[in-house]
Amino acid sequence: MSGAFRGVFPFAVMCVGMFVALLDIQIVASSLQDIGGGLSAAQDDIGWVQTAYLIAEIIVIPLSGWLTRVFSTRWLFAASAAGFTLASLLCGLAWNIESMVVFRALQGMLGASMIPTVFTSSFHYFEGPRRVYAAAVVGTIASIAPTLGPIVGGWITDTLDWHWLFYINLVPGLAVSLAVPFLVNIDRPDLSLLKGADYAGIVLMAIALGNLEYVLEEGARWNWFDDSTMRTCTVLAAAAGILFIVRSLTYAHPVVDLRALGNRNFAVGCFLSFVTGIGIFSTIYLTPLFLGYVRGFSAWQTGMAVFATGAASLVGVPVYVWLGRRTDLRWLMMFGLASFGLAMWAFSFITHEWGAAELFVPQVLRGFPQVFAVAPAVTLGLGSLPMERLKYASGLFNMMRNLGGAVGIAVCGAILNIRTNAHFLDIASNLTPANGAMERLLGSLDQRYAAALGGAAPGHIAALKALWNLAYREASTLAYADAFQAIMVAFAVATLFVPLLRKVVGPGSAASADAH
Repeated sequence: MSGAFRGVFPFAVMCVGMFVALLDIQIVASSLQDIGGGLSAAQDDIGWVQTAYLIAEIIVIPLSGWLTRVFSTRWLFAASAAGFTLASLLCGLAWNIESMVVFRALQGMLGASMIPTVFTSSFHYFEGPRRVYAAAVVGTIASIAPTLGPIVGGWITDTLDWHWLFYINLVPGLAVSLAVPFLVNIDRPDLSLLKGADYAGIVLMAIALGNLEYVLEEGARWNWFDDSTMRTCTVLAAAAGILFIVRSLTYAHPVVDLRALGNRNFAVGCFLSFVTGIGIFSTIYLTPLFLGYVRGFSAWQTGMAVFATGAASLVGVPVYVWLGRRTDLRWLMMFGLASFGLAMWAFSFITHEWGAAELFVPQVLRGFPQVFAVAPAVTLGLGSLPMERLKYASGLFNMMRNLGGAVGIAVCGAILNIRTNAHFLDIASNLTPANGAMERLLGSLDQRYAAALGGAAPGHIAALKALWNLAYREASTLAYADAFQAIMVAFAVATLFVPLLRKVVGPGSAASADAH
């Protein structure tokens, strides 16, 4: 019992840090307008509160394996938690949008190492069948924390104010910072690695990922390659990315182990992690956006409407743990991915009247199997690598999920923009004098607004504007359906890749060797 406790308690403390870091990715999602208003920020600048965090995080996550070897799991995690806590305090104290963006970047950069470190630590603390439990916990946190972000953020903003989105991190962050040095003892620091580090590779990776994340996050707002900055950043990302890949494959001690992609399970696991990132982050992006702009829901109403996803995810965890010890994880993963795709198909029937009641079944279909889609990728993908490669590969594995989220949000944003315009033109082409239903509606609106505004001319203008709003609302709703269908296709493809995975027992095992 004491041996089990020594493993469970430090792992649980580290999981708290990972949960808080992941929660903060989306905790500002439903409160950006409030933050912008409080900081007197322009509409175009508000999005950087989210983008700065994501860019910093996605750069540091792949470096976490090398940083762990240099500073040890104990001190890297403790420093990461402490830095994240301090940056959270600074975010709450931000005095303008520029200071907020800087502090959010620090928050993402300093807290990023907590995420992949928990993944690798689970393989240290748990052996054999107990890894199913550990993977379920890690997978649940990775999928539920971003989902809960808008809910928690909406509640905090409506109940207190936006500053508490960041102050709420102080107590758990400080507790983790103080507890980890006393509880975690996995490895020893090796500062000599600083001397021969691949600093050129680090710079190339930062340029590639930073510019790629910027293009994905901001591209839709600036009409993609019509904007010179977008074109420049795309070229920089591509050039630096190619040089980084060449450097990593030829340098003796690269900071990211791209050679691990030669392991079939790890490569397929990274791809499946990428797709689950698309699904998790894109639906978190689309659903609140629909409820806010089409339905006019407040932050709190939006949070309550999407609550079913998080609740269903929690219900799915014990079911996964029970089945995970009795069933081939590949079958469970196929079920999880296929069910997520089915949920996206259910979402594609969305209408402008959908609220919490109509979203309930699709969200349960999405939430319940979420751990089935995420946890097996951890066990089958990372578990196929020997322990000495696990730290370097874990950062790449976790980056793929966040990168999938960035790509998914960018693609869905482009779909919403393009398809809304296409649907609007299609609807407008049918709104002609030959359309009897439209003529009757317009006549009714004319009379109503003429009476309210005291004249036929202003009444007719108001009626035409109301008709335009109705057409745009329906066009937007159809575009959301198109975006959900695109995600469905991604999950259908991912489901077909699962049979390529081989069954593994764990790092360093015979199964691991066979998986190469």
